[in-house]
Amino acid sequence: MRVLLVHNRYRSTSPGGEDRVVDQEADALAHDGHQVERFERFNDEIDGLTATRKALLPFQVLWSDDARRSLVGALRTFKPDVVHVHNTFPLLSPSVLYASRAEGVPVVATVHHYRLVCASGTLFRDGSVCHDCVGKLPLPAVRHGCYHDSVLATVPLAAARVVHARAWRTMVSAYLFLSRAQRDILAQDGLPPERLFVKPNFVLPMPRADGPGDVVVYAGRLAVVKGVDLLMDAWDRFRAEHGAGPLRLAVAGAGPLQERVVAWSKGRDDVDWMGMLSRADCADLVAGARAVLVPSRWEETFGLTVVEGMAAGVPSVAPAHASFPDLITDGVDGVLFEPGDTAALARVLADVETHPERYRAMGQVALRTYEERFTPARNVDQLRQIYQFAIDNPAV
Repeated sequence: MRVLLVHNRYRSTSPGGEDRVVDQEADALAHDGHQVERFERFNDEIDGLTATRKALLPFQVLWSDDARRSLVGALRTFKPDVVHVHNTFPLLSPSVLYASRAEGVPVVATVHHYRLVCASGTLFRDGSVCHDCVGKLPLPAVRHGCYHDSVLATVPLAAARVVHARAWRTMVSAYLFLSRAQRDILAQDGLPPERLFVKPNFVLPMPRADGPGDVVVYAGRLAVVKGVDLLMDAWDRFRAEHGAGPLRLAVAGAGPLQERVVAWSKGRDDVDWMGMLSRADCADLVAGARAVLVPSRWEETFGLTVVEGMAAGVPSVAPAHASFPDLITDGVDGVLFEPGDTAALARVLADVETHPERYRAMGQVALRTYEERFTPARNVDQLRQIYQFAIDNPAV
């Protein structure tokens, strides 16, 4: 099968998880014998734009004729069986859908976030989950300046959603969602239900756990949306209620709460501040953990950290909302707690410290879950079936 991957990559200084998904799927498809080419734009290109072109960038979010024309050329040269669209923001725009339709090539779209219904892409505002724009005109997004806390920056995104709503509903032959929860939310925006598929991401095999050790790990962006403040409060409550113990918390990452995390961890013998780690060092850290902590406040479309833990034979502790109940069977291959509940997370932390063998057993089941659901081979098999559906049932 001939597959053209269409993707707007994030900045090289802060690559997104979507970039990794695209790269891994491209490699896995090629390894399976498919012919894969890429049509990409890079956010690093923005730095080289003239002042005039930077000023016009908001309009490019709405429509990029350069991307449309360039994609038409790529389609005519490569002649793919299917176009697989990942991210179109901000340099590609929905014009890639129109180009693919004009050339008669079916489109498969992986929906990595909530941008089809939310200007910020997270369904999260002012510290809590927000569904104000789901299934409605995005007027609340403009009113609150949901993208970068700016009304002016939000307007082009809101306009693109309104102008291209019909295109997203009628020009895509198959939509790939990362969880059932994400699919159910976005289906409210009028997407055709017969074309909606749930296909989780995969991760490559990880170093296997030799624990459980005496450490639990948070590895990710240090931000409120990720629940880092919740984690610190829960850890303090856990220690206040249960006193000193052998369990330590290792925190790795970077983000807006970094200074607060560093100050909070300083001088403590129960918290290890790791800073920003390489992927290999992070994998080694997870492999030696008793559990991975994923305290997200927002409705994550997919818990990549959870599956990475599974691949290492380490269970995760995560909130019982969004994608996490799709990934974790509570008490079997991980633990779910009440979203946003500091006391509930503190209780789980006490359980992790008290019952290491329980978490060793859950880690063994988590590894089996990974092998059954989240390997490259399983992912490619799902992709092949969805591509074939799109080819046999093109949107018209």
